[in-house]
Amino acid sequence: MRQTASIVCIGGANVDRKARLLTPFRLGTSHPVTTTQTAGGVARNIAENLGRLAQPVSLVSTVGDDRDGQWLIDVTSRYVNTSFIMRTPKANTGTYTAVLDEHGEMVLALADMAIYDTVGEEWRKQQWTRLGPISAVVLDTNFPEDVIRSVIAQCRQEDIPLCVVTVSVPKVKRLPSDLSGVTWFVTNEAEAKAFVGKDGHTGDIMKAILHAGAQNVVITRGANGVAYAAKQGETGTLAAPNVTVTDATGAGDAFAAGFLYGVLGGHTVEDACRFGMSSAALTLQTAETVHPALNEHLLQAAYERYFREGGTK
Repeated sequence: MRQTASIVCIGGANVDRKARLLTPFRLGTSHPVTTTQTAGGVARNIAENLGRLAQPVSLVSTVGDDRDGQWLIDVTSRYVNTSFIMRTPKANTGTYTAVLDEHGEMVLALADMAIYDTVGEEWRKQQWTRLGPISAVVLDTNFPEDVIRSVIAQCRQEDIPLCVVTVSVPKVKRLPSDLSGVTWFVTNEAEAKAFVGKDGHTGDIMKAILHAGAQNVVITRGANGVAYAAKQGETGTLAAPNVTVTDATGAGDAFAAGFLYGVLGGHTVEDACRFGMSSAALTLQTAETVHPALNEHLLQAAYERYFREGGTK
């Protein structure tokens, strides 16, 4: 029996904890809060979204040899092949803890991500030999520079479609200046500017990223929608669907998954951006990092609603 080619997501898998204040924030005192815990990490979130969209997907990551690590594997394995997640006693499972004010805006966030520094190039090579047929690779920027660089080089060498998804302004600097081998570069405005190393018009920033070697670039701009450009000349902007935001956590990861669902399904970059925005819009309307009822039918219905019926304003 021929093994199905899998989308391989490489990068972060964290436990996300949110504490929402019930009273206004004051320094130096305790506050009543409501707390929630969800599975997080950019690569992990994208993998779960893709798994819920009926795509065969595997996650290459690392967690601690602790209760948080086991919990992450358990919740993720419902939708994702988690057999390539390494457990290490060298560090705690990655955690991201956000304190939100009573309106849901972030007051403070604390990231314990030291575990990703335990990952080296040898481990990445070992995992690669076990992966089986690969249809595409998704790479976030949580791992050290040498691992990121080697994944890009491997995909270039084997001609595997590669989607790089940036994580934060500091971590975008882990990417090599040469993006040859990157098929799709998915980022937001702040991270795109940090990669290029200058401020400027979105069109100029996209040109610089294409000049660095990426074949396609997509820049998400929150309520201002999405801008995209391709080496072949396809370029444009799309307005964001008009939705009531419950929680923005995970919307960028949902966009990346919806975009990949579209582009790997044979759609143009423009149309794939519409799938991405539909996926993000669904996630924005829930308190969860990944929409708890996401499936292909729900995504197609959202796409029809927002982009077939004049849903963008």
